[in-house]
Amino acid sequence: MFAAGNDVDEFAAIATDGAEAERHVSRFLEALARSSRPLVAAVQGRAIGIGVTMLLHCDLVVLAENARLSTPFVNLALVPEAASSLLMPLRIGYARAFEMFALGEAVDARTALAWGLVNRVVPLDKLDSEARALAARLAKQPAGAVSATKRLMRNPEVLMAQIQAETEQFVARLKTIEAREAFTAFAERRPPDFLKLAKQPV
Repeated sequence: MFAAGNDVDEFAAIATDGAEAERHVSRFLEALARSSRPLVAAVQGRAIGIGVTMLLHCDLVVLAENARLSTPFVNLALVPEAASSLLMPLRIGYARAFEMFALGEAVDARTALAWGLVNRVVPLDKLDSEARALAARLAKQPAGAVSATKRLMRNPEVLMAQIQAETEQFVARLKTIEAREAFTAFAERRPPDFLKLAKQPV
């Protein structure tokens, strides 16, 4: 497991009583978005939610053959985060990005590579060595030129503005009846029934 995503129980607490805990993930995402150094990710097993969206801030991403990526935000009646609503369509196109977000189905490693979501797919036993080799190659490049290239390709202020817009929607969505149904269904281990909410305000 690379990353299981956010704690649904924390989301449920916000949805039911409105208590908002400090989201440490916000500081983490800002650090990723503002990083001037190249970031290399090595991913094995499941990557869910932020486990996928954080990869959009990495400059080189290597997947093990057993990797499966999913972004089930809409399944939980939420919206994407980490500027992924901007970065994902830029990376793989609107149609594929919308399918990933709206349906939340997992994408396997070979598909992620074919879509251009990641750089490499390797056997699990080669994952760490491949990522380290790429990082070592980057380290030999002129650091100033690498950082300047990254800044030209990824404007951190644009990313932070998108993260802020997403966060406002995310927090608002946490308090909807759709979200309460999603979290209750998750806790009860049953499929959510959003159709019964169709006549209620969302």
